[in-house]
Amino acid sequence: MKKVSPNQRVVWALVFASTISVALFIARSLNYGSHEYWFLNWNLFLAWLPLYFAWQLEKRLKSEPWSSWQNFGLTFLWLAFLPNSFYVASDLVHLPLFSLNTLLYDVVMLLSYSLNALLLGFISLFIVHRLLYLRIKQRSHFFIGAVLFLCSFAIYLGRYLRWNTWDVLVNPAGLLFDVSDRVINPSSHPQTFVTTLGFFALLGSTYIVIWQIVMALVQKARR
Repeated sequence: MKKVSPNQRVVWALVFASTISVALFIARSLNYGSHEYWFLNWNLFLAWLPLYFAWQLEKRLKSEPWSSWQNFGLTFLWLAFLPNSFYVASDLVHLPLFSLNTLLYDVVMLLSYSLNALLLGFISLFIVHRLLYLRIKQRSHFFIGAVLFLCSFAIYLGRYLRWNTWDVLVNPAGLLFDVSDRVINPSSHPQTFVTTLGFFALLGSTYIVIWQIVMALVQKARR
């Protein structure tokens, strides 16, 4: 019997957890005859993509340098889609709109989607962080901090301005205009910094705990 690797066990656990989220949505749809939260499934799918790109990057870096165009492309795709993993947490804003008679059930369902998406994002972030740490040590922490800040800003862009990941290619001029306007005129857009800093505090503090726990477990295992 073929032995299951640790990575495979993680994948199957994540698949199981995501399946539970989808099952909660299907049960709600069948029981109440409504599909308002259908977008959660698409958002959860997008949350899986950065983990896939991170795993592919990790695999390719075993035989090719990071500077190769393939690995550079995977890094770009990982960074471009990573905010989607954290964005799902902002879907909680829909609770007052769609959950008049199903509030507690919808809280459970939305938390299921949000936690699964956050897990996918943090695991992919950890993979890239570890790959960087092996190469540039402590400097990797600053890069990861910058990534989380960009993700937090991207959540604002997606939630309030309705920009999507693919708009980087489809409408880069419009995206650049909105971003530059908020950088040049920060006083005119206070919500930009409140939202960005709020999510940065949440994501950053959570990831610090995750990183320290994993590092502590690794050091304990080596003793």
